[in-house]
Amino acid sequence: IRTQITAVATQGRYGSSDWLTAYLLMFSDTGHNWRQHRQEDSLGAFPGNSNADTVVQYKLEQPVIARYLRLIPLDWNPTGRIGLRLEIYGCRYTSDVANFDGSSSLVYRLSVRPSWMTTEIISLKFKTLKNSGTLLHAEGLRDHSLTLVLEKGKLLSPSGGQLLVSLGSLLDDQHWHHVKLERLSTHLNLTVDKNTQQVKLILIFTKPILSNRNFHGCMENLLYSDLNLIHLAKHNSPQVTVVVSYCVSAFLEHLYSNLAFRVHQKDK
Repeated sequence: IRTQITAVATQGRYGSSDWLTAYLLMFSDTGHNWRQHRQEDSLGAFPGNSNADTVVQYKLEQPVIARYLRLIPLDWNPTGRIGLRLEIYGCRYTSDVANFDGSSSLVYRLSVRPSWMTTEIISLKFKTLKNSGTLLHAEGLRDHSLTLVLEKGKLLSPSGGQLLVSLGSLLDDQHWHHVKLERLSTHLNLTVDKNTQQVKLILIFTKPILSNRNFHGCMENLLYSDLNLIHLAKHNSPQVTVVVSYCVSAFLEHLYSNLAFRVHQKDK
Protein backbone atom coordinates (compact mmCIF):
# COMPACT_ATOMS: atom_id res chain seq x y z
CA ILE A 1 0.00 0.00 0.00
CA ARG A 2 1.40 3.38 -0.96
CA THR A 3 1.31 5.98 1.81
CA GLN A 4 1.46 9.76 1.75
CA ILE A 5 4.02 10.54 4.45
CA THR A 6 3.78 14.00 6.01
CA ALA A 7 6.07 13.85 9.08
CA VAL A 8 8.56 11.69 11.00
CA ALA A 9 9.46 11.62 14.69
CA THR A 10 12.38 9.97 16.48
CA GLN A 11 13.42 9.06 20.01
CA GLY A 12 16.40 7.19 21.40
CA ARG A 13 16.26 3.74 22.99
CA TYR A 14 14.26 3.86 26.24
CA GLY A 15 16.35 4.26 29.41
CA SER A 16 19.69 4.22 27.58
CA SER A 17 22.45 6.39 26.16
CA ASP A 18 21.62 5.24 22.63
CA TRP A 19 20.23 7.78 20.16
CA LEU A 20 20.85 9.21 16.70
CA THR A 21 22.08 12.77 16.23
CA ALA A 22 21.74 12.86 12.42
CA TYR A 23 20.15 10.67 9.74
CA LEU A 24 18.96 10.49 6.13
CA LEU A 25 15.49 9.50 4.92
CA MET A 26 15.11 7.39 1.78
CA PHE A 27 11.88 6.41 0.04
CA SER A 28 10.95 3.76 -2.51
CA ASP A 29 7.98 2.12 -4.22
CA THR A 30 9.86 -1.10 -4.94
CA GLY A 31 12.19 -1.62 -1.98
CA HIS A 32 15.32 -1.57 -4.16
CA ASN A 33 15.17 1.73 -6.08
CA TRP A 34 15.61 4.48 -3.49
CA ARG A 35 15.36 8.27 -3.55
CA GLN A 36 16.67 10.55 -0.83
CA HIS A 37 14.27 13.07 0.65
CA ARG A 38 15.59 16.61 0.91
CA GLN A 39 14.02 19.47 2.79
CA GLU A 40 14.08 22.86 1.07
CA ASP A 41 17.49 24.59 1.27
CA SER A 42 19.00 21.54 2.94
CA LEU A 43 21.67 18.99 2.14
CA GLY A 44 19.19 16.33 3.15
CA ALA A 45 20.42 15.33 6.62
CA PHE A 46 17.90 15.50 9.46
CA PRO A 47 19.14 16.55 12.94
CA GLY A 48 18.29 13.81 15.42
CA ASN A 49 18.03 13.63 19.20
CA SER A 50 20.06 15.00 22.10
CA ASN A 51 18.79 12.43 24.62
CA ALA A 52 16.91 9.16 24.68
CA ASP A 53 13.45 10.41 25.67
CA THR A 54 12.64 13.71 23.93
CA VAL A 55 10.57 13.34 20.76
CA VAL A 56 11.99 15.24 17.77
CA GLN A 57 9.43 15.63 14.97
CA TYR A 58 9.92 17.01 11.46
CA LYS A 59 7.06 17.89 9.16
CA LEU A 60 8.01 17.27 5.56
CA GLU A 61 7.68 20.43 3.50
CA GLN A 62 6.61 18.30 0.54
CA PRO A 63 4.73 15.09 1.45
CA VAL A 64 6.30 11.92 0.07
CA ILE A 65 4.35 9.08 -1.54
CA ALA A 66 6.00 5.68 -1.15
CA ARG A 67 5.63 2.05 -0.06
CA TYR A 68 8.94 1.79 1.77
CA LEU A 69 10.94 4.08 4.04
CA ARG A 70 14.61 3.66 4.94
CA LEU A 71 16.40 5.60 7.68
CA ILE A 72 20.19 5.78 7.39
CA PRO A 73 22.09 6.74 10.59
CA LEU A 74 24.81 9.33 10.02
CA ASP A 75 25.88 10.04 13.60
CA TRP A 76 24.91 9.06 17.15
CA ASN A 77 25.71 9.73 20.80
CA PRO A 78 29.49 9.17 21.11
CA THR A 79 29.06 7.60 24.57
CA GLY A 80 26.38 5.18 23.39
CA ARG A 81 25.29 3.21 20.35
CA ILE A 82 22.68 3.55 17.61
CA GLY A 83 19.24 3.54 19.21
CA LEU A 84 15.96 4.51 17.62
CA ARG A 85 12.23 4.70 18.15
CA LEU A 86 10.54 5.93 14.97
CA GLU A 87 7.02 7.15 14.25
CA ILE A 88 5.67 7.97 10.80
CA TYR A 89 2.72 10.28 10.16
CA GLY A 90 0.57 10.16 7.06
CA CYS A 91 -2.38 8.52 5.39
CA ARG A 92 -3.16 5.94 2.75
CA TYR A 93 -2.59 7.22 -0.79
CA THR A 94 -5.10 6.28 -3.47
CA SER A 95 -4.59 6.87 -7.18
CA ASP A 96 -5.40 5.53 -10.63
CA VAL A 97 -2.45 3.90 -12.38
CA ALA A 98 -2.36 2.60 -15.97
CA ASN A 99 0.08 -0.10 -17.06
CA PHE A 100 0.43 -0.86 -20.78
CA ASP A 101 1.57 -3.84 -22.84
CA GLY A 102 2.51 -1.82 -25.93
CA SER A 103 -0.72 -2.50 -27.84
CA SER A 104 -3.48 -1.22 -25.54
CA SER A 105 -4.59 2.40 -25.43
CA LEU A 106 -7.29 4.81 -24.33
CA VAL A 107 -9.18 7.56 -26.19
CA TYR A 108 -11.18 10.37 -24.65
CA ARG A 109 -13.32 12.56 -26.90
CA LEU A 110 -15.55 15.47 -25.99
CA SER A 111 -19.21 14.79 -26.73
CA VAL A 112 -20.06 18.51 -26.62
CA ARG A 113 -17.85 21.33 -27.84
CA PRO A 114 -17.04 23.42 -24.75
CA SER A 115 -17.51 27.16 -24.42
CA TRP A 116 -14.39 29.34 -24.40
CA MET A 117 -11.96 28.42 -21.63
CA THR A 118 -9.11 30.81 -20.85
CA THR A 119 -7.12 28.01 -19.21
CA GLU A 120 -6.97 24.28 -19.98
CA ILE A 121 -4.81 21.82 -18.10
CA ILE A 122 -3.52 18.28 -18.55
CA SER A 123 -1.49 16.73 -15.75
CA LEU A 124 -0.05 13.29 -15.12
CA LYS A 125 2.71 11.35 -13.41
CA PHE A 126 4.90 8.83 -15.20
CA LYS A 127 7.81 6.54 -14.45
CA THR A 128 10.04 4.56 -16.79
CA LEU A 129 13.42 2.88 -17.20
CA LYS A 130 13.57 3.67 -20.94
CA ASN A 131 15.14 6.97 -21.93
CA SER A 132 13.20 7.53 -25.17
CA GLY A 133 9.66 7.25 -26.50
CA THR A 134 6.53 9.24 -27.37
CA LEU A 135 4.81 10.16 -24.13
CA LEU A 136 1.82 12.08 -25.45
CA HIS A 137 0.54 13.22 -28.83
CA ALA A 138 -2.40 15.46 -29.69
CA GLU A 139 -3.96 15.90 -33.11
CA GLY A 140 -6.81 18.14 -34.27
CA LEU A 141 -9.26 17.96 -37.13
CA ARG A 142 -7.16 20.45 -39.12
CA ASP A 143 -3.87 18.60 -38.63
CA HIS A 144 -2.78 20.86 -35.77
CA SER A 145 -0.68 18.92 -33.31
CA LEU A 146 1.17 18.91 -30.01
CA THR A 147 3.67 16.23 -28.96
CA LEU A 148 5.64 15.35 -25.84
CA VAL A 149 8.61 13.07 -26.43
CA LEU A 150 11.01 11.49 -23.97
CA GLU A 151 14.46 11.67 -25.56
CA LYS A 152 17.63 10.58 -23.74
CA GLY A 153 15.96 11.12 -20.39
CA LYS A 154 14.66 14.62 -21.22
CA LEU A 155 11.12 15.69 -22.05
CA LEU A 156 10.88 17.53 -25.38
CA SER A 157 8.06 19.16 -27.31
CA PRO A 158 8.93 19.34 -31.03
CA SER A 159 6.66 21.16 -33.48
CA GLY A 160 7.09 21.42 -37.25
CA GLY A 161 10.77 20.59 -37.08
CA GLN A 162 11.33 23.11 -34.28
CA LEU A 163 11.99 22.40 -30.62
CA LEU A 164 9.42 24.30 -28.56
CA VAL A 165 10.75 23.31 -25.15
CA SER A 166 13.12 20.89 -23.39
CA LEU A 167 12.78 20.10 -19.69
CA GLY A 168 14.13 17.67 -17.12
CA SER A 169 16.95 15.15 -17.14
CA LEU A 170 17.39 11.56 -16.00
CA LEU A 171 13.63 11.06 -16.21
CA ASP A 172 14.22 7.35 -16.87
CA ASP A 173 15.15 6.58 -13.23
CA GLN A 174 12.00 4.54 -12.40
CA HIS A 175 10.80 7.27 -10.03
CA TRP A 176 7.53 9.11 -10.49
CA HIS A 177 7.80 12.44 -12.32
CA HIS A 178 5.04 15.03 -12.51
CA VAL A 179 4.12 16.65 -15.84
CA LYS A 180 1.66 19.50 -16.27
CA LEU A 181 0.51 21.18 -19.50
CA GLU A 182 -1.34 24.46 -19.03
CA ARG A 183 -2.72 26.50 -21.92
CA LEU A 184 -2.94 30.22 -21.20
CA SER A 185 -4.48 31.88 -24.27
CA THR A 186 -1.80 31.45 -26.98
CA HIS A 187 0.94 30.33 -24.59
CA LEU A 188 1.71 26.96 -23.08
CA ASN A 189 3.26 26.34 -19.68
CA LEU A 190 5.07 23.00 -19.44
CA THR A 191 6.09 21.85 -15.96
CA VAL A 192 8.25 18.81 -15.21
CA ASP A 193 8.52 18.21 -11.47
CA LYS A 194 9.22 21.73 -10.12
CA ASN A 195 10.64 23.29 -13.31
CA THR A 196 8.39 25.33 -15.62
CA GLN A 197 8.92 26.87 -19.05
CA GLN A 198 6.47 29.01 -21.01
CA VAL A 199 6.40 28.93 -24.81
CA LYS A 200 4.24 30.49 -27.48
CA LEU A 201 2.10 27.95 -29.29
CA ILE A 202 2.85 27.45 -32.98
CA LEU A 203 0.07 26.30 -35.30
CA ILE A 204 1.40 23.56 -37.59
CA PHE A 205 -0.66 22.66 -40.67
CA THR A 206 1.36 19.64 -41.77
CA LYS A 207 0.86 16.09 -40.58
CA PRO A 208 3.49 15.30 -37.93
CA ILE A 209 5.79 12.30 -38.25
CA LEU A 210 5.62 10.33 -35.01
CA SER A 211 8.36 8.17 -33.61
CA ASN A 212 7.56 4.47 -33.57
CA ARG A 213 9.22 4.15 -30.18
CA ASN A 214 6.44 3.60 -27.67
CA PHE A 215 6.78 4.93 -24.16
CA HIS A 216 7.79 2.04 -21.90
CA GLY A 217 6.52 2.67 -18.38
CA CYS A 218 3.33 3.58 -16.57
CA MET A 219 1.17 6.59 -15.78
CA GLU A 220 -0.76 7.79 -12.76
CA ASN A 221 -3.68 10.20 -12.39
CA LEU A 222 -3.98 11.39 -15.98
CA LEU A 223 -6.20 14.47 -15.63
CA TYR A 224 -7.82 16.71 -18.22
CA SER A 225 -9.12 19.67 -16.22
CA ASP A 226 -11.27 17.99 -13.54
CA LEU A 227 -11.64 14.65 -15.35
CA ASN A 228 -9.57 11.65 -14.25
CA LEU A 229 -9.31 9.77 -17.54
CA ILE A 230 -7.82 6.56 -16.14
CA HIS A 231 -10.58 6.45 -13.52
CA LEU A 232 -13.21 6.90 -16.23
CA ALA A 233 -11.68 4.06 -18.24
CA LYS A 234 -11.65 1.73 -15.23
CA HIS A 235 -15.35 2.40 -14.65
CA ASN A 236 -16.30 1.85 -18.30
CA SER A 237 -17.37 5.43 -18.89
CA PRO A 238 -19.01 5.94 -22.31
CA GLN A 239 -16.74 8.98 -22.70
CA VAL A 240 -13.68 6.74 -22.83
CA THR A 241 -12.88 4.03 -25.37
CA VAL A 242 -10.07 1.48 -25.08
CA VAL A 243 -8.33 0.98 -28.43
CA VAL A 244 -4.95 0.08 -29.90
CA SER A 245 -2.97 3.11 -28.69
CA TYR A 246 -3.31 5.17 -25.54
CA CYS A 247 -5.14 8.38 -26.40
CA VAL A 248 -6.79 11.36 -24.81
CA SER A 249 -8.62 14.06 -26.73
CA ALA A 250 -9.70 17.68 -26.63
CA PHE A 251 -6.87 19.81 -25.31
CA LEU A 252 -6.27 23.38 -26.52
CA GLU A 253 -9.74 23.18 -28.06
CA HIS A 254 -9.84 26.69 -29.45
CA LEU A 255 -6.32 26.65 -30.85
CA TYR A 256 -6.19 23.12 -32.17
CA SER A 257 -9.89 22.36 -32.71
CA ASN A 258 -11.00 19.10 -31.09
CA LEU A 259 -7.60 17.52 -30.39
CA ALA A 260 -7.18 13.81 -29.70
CA PHE A 261 -4.36 13.08 -27.22
CA ARG A 262 -2.38 9.92 -27.77
CA VAL A 263 -0.11 8.53 -25.09
CA HIS A 264 1.87 5.55 -26.35
CA GLN A 265 2.85 3.29 -23.48
CA LYS A 266 4.37 -0.08 -22.81
CA ASP A 267 4.95 -1.40 -19.29
CA LYS A 268 7.74 -3.76 -18.25
